[in-house]
Amino acid sequence: MRITIMSDTHGSRTAFQKALEAAGPCDLILHAGDILYHGPRNLLPEGYDPGELAQAINNLDKPFIAAAGNCDAPVDQLMLSVPVQAPYALVYLEHMLILVTHGHAAGEEELIGLARQWGVKLLVTGHTHVKRLEKRNGVYLLNPGSCALPKDGSPSVAVLEDFRVHFINIESKETIQSQALL
Repeated sequence: MRITIMSDTHGSRTAFQKALEAAGPCDLILHAGDILYHGPRNLLPEGYDPGELAQAINNLDKPFIAAAGNCDAPVDQLMLSVPVQAPYALVYLEHMLILVTHGHAAGEEELIGLARQWGVKLLVTGHTHVKRLEKRNGVYLLNPGSCALPKDGSPSVAVLEDFRVHFINIESKETIQSQALL
């Protein structure tokens, strides 16, 4: 199974489309929040059009599972035909339990504790707009970065396939980093 993992699209239809194109064909899309709105502290991203982004999500031919972020509001759900889970989405795939959350509402240690309690192998977060993959206390922490408003220099998306995570630059479509989940 090939899973596209993204976060922090902040209403950018352009960034969303580039992320899907860079990730390539997939079976499932996981989104770690801040889907439609840019938030008061963020600049408007290129291609900002929350209505068009909502339509693009609604027209996907793949399952789309999302956790709500701090810039997502209940009214956003009126635009989306898929439910936005809050504050967590729990996904069981290929003998791997994945917990998706934006990461703004709980501290990292609390999230790791919850993941360990539930037997989660992969904890997906967003919020910081910075790519990250590391193992802590038996749990892999994955932040795909932001495809719309990166704070680490390159807009990105992550792909999980065969227990390996690939970070991909959505502009160049080049793999930035690749790491196995052991």
